Amino acid sequence: MKNTTLYRDIKNSLFEINHDISHILADLKSLPETSEKPFLKWEQACARIYHQISEEMVRVAVIGTIKSGKSTFVNSLFKGDYVKRGAGVITSIVTKIRGSGSKKAKLYFKSWDEVNEEMEQAMTLFPNFDKPEGPQRFDIRRTKDRKRVSDALNTLGTDTLFKNDARNTNSVLVSCYLKGYERVRDLLSSDPVAKVYRGRQFKQHHDFVGDQAMAVYLKDVQLEIESNRFEKNLEIADCQGSDSPNPLHITMIQDYLSTTHLIIYLISSRTGLRDADFKFLSMIRKMGILENTLFVVNCDLNEHESLQDFKRVMGTVEDELSLITVEPKLFGFSALFNLFDANTDRLSKKDQSKLTQWLTDDALLSFSRQETARFEASFSHKVYTKRYFTLIINHVNRLRIIVSGIDRWLDLHRDILMQDTMNASAVISNIKDHLIRINQIRSTIQSALDGTIQKLKKELKNDTDRFFDPRSGPIVHRIVKFINDYQIPYHEWEQQLNTS
Repeated sequence: MKNTTLYRDIKNSLFEINHDISHILADLKSLPETSEKPFLKWEQACARIYHQISEEMVRVAVIGTIKSGKSTFVNSLFKGDYVKRGAGVITSIVTKIRGSGSKKAKLYFKSWDEVNEEMEQAMTLFPNFDKPEGPQRFDIRRTKDRKRVSDALNTLGTDTLFKNDARNTNSVLVSCYLKGYERVRDLLSSDPVAKVYRGRQFKQHHDFVGDQAMAVYLKDVQLEIESNRFEKNLEIADCQGSDSPNPLHITMIQDYLSTTHLIIYLISSRTGLRDADFKFLSMIRKMGILENTLFVVNCDLNEHESLQDFKRVMGTVEDELSLITVEPKLFGFSALFNLFDANTDRLSKKDQSKLTQWLTDDALLSFSRQETARFEASFSHKVYTKRYFTLIINHVNRLRIIVSGIDRWLDLHRDILMQDTMNASAVISNIKDHLIRINQIRSTIQSALDGTIQKLKKELKNDTDRFFDPRSGPIVHRIVKFINDYQIPYHEWEQQLNTS
């Protein structure tokens, strides 16, 4: 009762703080000669915080790079094969899962107006797109409009399709809409539509979740799973790979992280932490939610010959995480083994064979089970025992970041306003000079990197050519000699053929 009362008091205080910050932002926007742009994200964040505090739903995001085992991990939590799993880029939309008394998948589709509006906005950056003449707006349902977009896409140059070594978000969005149109056109309507799959139809949602050309037409995917393991006010989200080549996936993850309370970050024991992990974790830290993260090294039992080998990987991961966050909460176990172990009577022969093989390694499996129990205890402590703290802490951090940003904005403008015209101009000129120098440094670094990459490519090409050149080394002669001298041992098979 005491904790509940304290939580209500803190919650009301957060409402008041959030309300005051919103008013400050409105006042700042109303100042003459002030751009609204710096304040829009802060206003949107305040609106989300207000809604989330009112809702009291604990949201848990399961994230990590491609093939780190996120979907398998989520299935292992619910003790069944509910979300689609597999190698490579499988998850194409954030899939939200809650416990329930029955099993169903609810897919929320965009309306035709929403699809057309998104495509129109994306195509404003297409220099070669012929817009419809007159008052008629673009409509993907018209064959001629789809053809115009397709022609515009086909003529885009590399500099438009790629930006900062990544695919252009707008071109990906438009391309996905065109590819998925024929398959979803009968499902969409003038108004947003929700389609529910129950019972045996439940797994039909995999067709949408696993295909980005169909997932782009969705606004949301919510699964309800028949499970008593978790309460209804807990939502677990299976997110796309944080290193996905599709920029739409990254945007979706960021949107969900802006509402999440707890993060479970998966790291594959095959690869350990990679550059993509460090970049994404740095982004999470900037969002102010890194301290509420549980890290899991997902053990590939086929990869490690012994427990010592797996512990070595865990030790390396822990050392590297310590560079980003203080005392990371790290666990190490096999999500796939946990899933198989909970469904022994429903496994295929192939999966049963894998499980039988794994069961021979007592030391590694014993450690995996211990770590699983330790993780579940920590997870339960976060979402149940410390539920009120978990609901509040991320909102406090987000408000702190907003206030810090407003404070920096005010300091800068106060410094300018306290100067006379000449000194104020000097301050602004100084800021512009710094910006120019920063851009020059960025350009220099980029040029140096581009030059280094080209040089390395040239050296590797020359080395490869020399390696296979008969005049530069013996390798080709040896290969040809091996082929010519190779004798098929027919006599070894003659007896078997006679017996047959």
